[in-house]
Amino acid sequence: MFGRIREAWYRSRAARRTEGKTGGEPRSHNLFEAAAAYVSARADDDQERMDEAAGWVSPEALSFGVNELACRAVITLARERDESPRDVARALMGLPVT
Repeated sequence: MFGRIREAWYRSRAARRTEGKTGGEPRSHNLFEAAAAYVSARADDDQERMDEAAGWVSPEALSFGVNELACRAVITLARERDESPRDVARALMGLPVT
């Protein structure tokens, strides 16, 4: 598993794109920043922001980042609700909690 994570990380580093900052210096985005921007844009139904965030890293890196964000969100909600992560995930997806 760690080999796959490491491979995704190296691919994302190689595929990162840069965007100009104030002052003309290039700024690179990491996969977690891209995932956070992509998911928040999707929640707002903002296709332009989704496309922009998707261009910051490779598709594989974005997928990994979105997956990591989902895991962290479910864990955080489970702790806040004092429920199991399984029950929270099923509830978020509209599935019966068993």
